[in-house]
Amino acid sequence: MLRIAVPNKGSLATQAQAMLHEAGYRQRTAQKELIVTDRANQVEFFYLRPRDIAVYVGSGRLDAGITGRDMLLDSAAAAEEVLALGFARAAFHFAADPGTAADVADLAGKTIATSYPGIVEKHLAEAGIAPAGIVALDGAVETALRLGVAQAIADVVETGTTLRHLGLTTIGEPIMESEAIVVRPARTDPATDLAAERLLRRLRNVLFARDYVLVDYNIEVGRLEAAIALTPGMESPTVSPLHSDGWVAVRAMARVEDCHAVMDRLSAAGARAVLVTRIEACRI
Repeated sequence: MLRIAVPNKGSLATQAQAMLHEAGYRQRTAQKELIVTDRANQVEFFYLRPRDIAVYVGSGRLDAGITGRDMLLDSAAAAEEVLALGFARAAFHFAADPGTAADVADLAGKTIATSYPGIVEKHLAEAGIAPAGIVALDGAVETALRLGVAQAIADVVETGTTLRHLGLTTIGEPIMESEAIVVRPARTDPATDLAAERLLRRLRNVLFARDYVLVDYNIEVGRLEAAIALTPGMESPTVSPLHSDGWVAVRAMARVEDCHAVMDRLSAAGARAVLVTRIEACRI
C-alpha cells in the first residue's frame, strides 16, 4: 500500500487535499483524522506538519508527500522534487527597514532572522557573504526587527502586503521561488514505483483538466477551416455533420485563460451556439 504525506493545516493543506480529491483519492472529512486509508486505490494518507513531510519522505518511511519547495530545500532531507503542483506560489526574499541594505552584499556583518536557516546559510555562502549571525525562528520573523533580535529577515513573501504594512522593503532578487510540490525519496523502492507513478499521472491530469476547457460550436462548412485555426485542440478537433445541410458541429479543447477571447473570435468567424464546458477529469 502506497503511503503518502499530506499537509495537515493551512492553505497548503486545503489545496493539496482538494487536488487529491479531484484525482480520485479519498480524503479526510474531519481535521482530527491523522491517517486515512483509501482501500479502493491502495493508498494510506498521513496528515503531517508541512515542514516535517520532506524529512519523513526522505527517511523512506513514506513513499511520497506534498509540501512546499522551500520546506524541502530547507530540510536538507534525502527527498527530491518530482512534480510541481502550481499552487501556494511564493517568493523567498531578504527584507529589512528602508536604508538597511541596498543589496544582498550589504547584509555582510548583519544578523538575519528566518524560519529557513538552511536555505539562507546556503544562499549566503554561495554568494560569499558572511552575516554576523542567523537567528532561527518558527514564524512571525518580521517581529524580530521590532524587538532588535535581527537587522534583516529572510522569509516567504506571497503578496508583499505584510511587509508593506510593516514598512519593510525587500532586498535584491528573490532567493528562490517556491510552490507546492510532490516529493519522493531520493532512493525509491521499486515495489512502490507503479503505484507512485499512478499518483503522479493522476495529479498531472488534474493540472491539465484545470488548465483546459471543452469548446463546442456550430459553423457552416465554408467557414470551418477558419474556425479550426482558432480551436486546433490537442491533436485535432472533432467535427460532426449536423442535420442541417452545410453545417457541422465542432468540439475542441482550449486553455481556460484563452476561452473568452476564443469565443469572441469564433462568433466573429460565424460560429453559433458557442459553449464552454469544464473538464471534471481526464486522462491525457
